[in-house]
Amino acid sequence: MAIQRRSFGVAVLERLRATACTTAFGRLDGHFKRDSTFIPTKDPNTERWHCSTSKGECELLVNGPKWYDTRTREGGGGSIDLAMQLYRLDFVDAVNLLVGRGL
Repeated sequence: MAIQRRSFGVAVLERLRATACTTAFGRLDGHFKRDSTFIPTKDPNTERWHCSTSKGECELLVNGPKWYDTRTREGGGGSIDLAMQLYRLDFVDAVNLLVGRGL
């Protein structure tokens, strides 16, 4: 049996890549809490968030669609990379999750 691939439209992928992390947090399962005591040192728009999902916990520095996991020292941009990191998903499953959640 052949594996069936699903392709996604350019507009969908561009939209997901441009989605702010905080917008994605509102649509994903888990607990996401902004650290109100965090004082950014480089960009004043950076926020620190504590995240807990079924796949584990992390501490993220977020700025718009960009994020950096302070524990794993990995970063990315957009909600696709974010979902892949938070839920340990591959690209296709991450896009399906996000589209299914209305992003």
